[in-house]
Amino acid sequence: MEKLEFRTSRKKLGKTQKQLAELLGMSLKTIHSYEQGWRSIPNHIERQIYFLLIHQRNRNKILTPCWDKKQCAIKEDCPAWEFQSGHLCWFLCGTLCECTQDTDRKDKLKICRDCEIFTELLD
Repeated sequence: MEKLEFRTSRKKLGKTQKQLAELLGMSLKTIHSYEQGWRSIPNHIERQIYFLLIHQRNRNKILTPCWDKKQCAIKEDCPAWEFQSGHLCWFLCGTLCECTQDTDRKDKLKICRDCEIFTELLD
């Protein structure tokens, strides 16, 4: 996530920099640093921002789980299935999607950003 996307996401959430800092449990100076591009946005903060945006937009929607969309044959062994969180597969580490299996969490989010499950949640 780049500084402009971070700032745009904060505004979509309807939060001031101070409010977002409190929500994420960090200092206001850290939020300033992200938005100015002085510090890179860590993977765990990026994931939290996406989590908040997705839950804000999809509060009343019935979401099709990833295992149905991808017609998964091994869903019973996947954390997304175990926790009945098929719309949060991008957020969970250790999922068994063929495209993200055996990737680290940073690479997983890069791959998931292009996945139809993730992009539909942000539309």
